[in-house]
Amino acid sequence: MADERPQQQVQIRVDESKMHVTYANTIRTTTTADEIIMDFGLNLPVQQGQGEPMSMHFGVGARVVMNWQGAKRLMMSLQQAVGAYEQNFGVIELAPQGGRKQG
Repeated sequence: MADERPQQQVQIRVDESKMHVTYANTIRTTTTADEIIMDFGLNLPVQQGQGEPMSMHFGVGARVVMNWQGAKRLMMSLQQAVGAYEQNFGVIELAPQGGRKQG
């Protein structure tokens, strides 16, 4: 016979008083056996000088460190959000590595 205990509801309070909002167009990840470190920031093209090749500058705006269980929950949440977006607006096309999408 199945255990039919009533489910207990938990109220979650979210405190956003110390939150900082930042925009990122790229991420750099580093891993250890216990954690994943994610650096979010802006990838900006920089012209070195006349006749010099263009380079990219990655300015880190925020670092988030998570354990692997939290990272997996984040992955599942992002998969759900991206799937819902693509269902409503179409498939998100990714630009080739290091370049902009042509079109």
